[in-house]
Amino acid sequence: MRTLLPLLLVILFAQCQAQTTPVPSQGLKEINDLPYLSPENTEIDSLQRLNLVLPKEVGNPPLLLWIGGGAWSFVNRNMEMDLARQFAHQGVAVAAVGHRLSKGAFSPNAHPKGVQHPKHIEDIAAAFHWLKQNATTYGYDAERIFVGGFSSGGHLAALIGSDPKYLKVYGYETSAIRGIIPIAGAYDIVDYHNVYVHHENVSRRALAQTHVEDVFGSPAGFAEASPITYIDQLTIPMLLISEGGLYNYTNLYETALWESEYRNCQNLHVFDLDHAGLWRDISYAEESLTREAILNFIRLLG
Repeated sequence: MRTLLPLLLVILFAQCQAQTTPVPSQGLKEINDLPYLSPENTEIDSLQRLNLVLPKEVGNPPLLLWIGGGAWSFVNRNMEMDLARQFAHQGVAVAAVGHRLSKGAFSPNAHPKGVQHPKHIEDIAAAFHWLKQNATTYGYDAERIFVGGFSSGGHLAALIGSDPKYLKVYGYETSAIRGIIPIAGAYDIVDYHNVYVHHENVSRRALAQTHVEDVFGSPAGFAEASPITYIDQLTIPMLLISEGGLYNYTNLYETALWESEYRNCQNLHVFDLDHAGLWRDISYAEESLTREAILNFIRLLG
């Protein structure tokens, strides 16, 4: 039985913030709450914004579009700022991107309203377009934009890099992304749903509806929402990262990658950290092998 994901995510980010020391912002330039939809859009959600963190001493750096985790329902771009600062201190600009959220009906912190797929990924595509268009204004390299994400953000990073239809809305191919960095995500939503459907615990079985169907709608659309469906369309480089707690989800995707003809992928398995521990490590550790692997991936491709 695969380890269950979403209930961990509702709790872990508040715990992470309480247990760690903020990363200093000295030497960086931060611009928060930038709307990435066109100004004529009169119905911009307050979530459809991004925070930019830029190194002051590096001209035209690469940029990492970063998507935080939170079960597609509790993502908070502001909680990703320490992670963003870690990369900016190493010469990589970061855009911590917010997106519209699903209800999170499985949680006592559920929202009264929420969106379903593909709204989350449509927001990421809109943010990517805004970042391409505004590179000169803010001083990063529009040709070196990477997309990475953690947990639900890892799913979105993999999806936008493999299913071309979201970026095509704005006239881009997936090759406009320099590389993708999915971390600790779920990449086969059919399988992800089945974990709950067949769980021996009745309350956990209920998550098939209150979590997975709440995010992705009818099971008829699960394959369309799954990065594993589009492996034959993958061309851009990928750094795929897993952790010890939820390795089975990545292993399922990795096996499908191995069985395909796609070879432009590196895999990193961090078995000694659980889900929350890996996010804390990347965000706060003074020395992080995982963060260094991500930086090297960006530097080598940049």
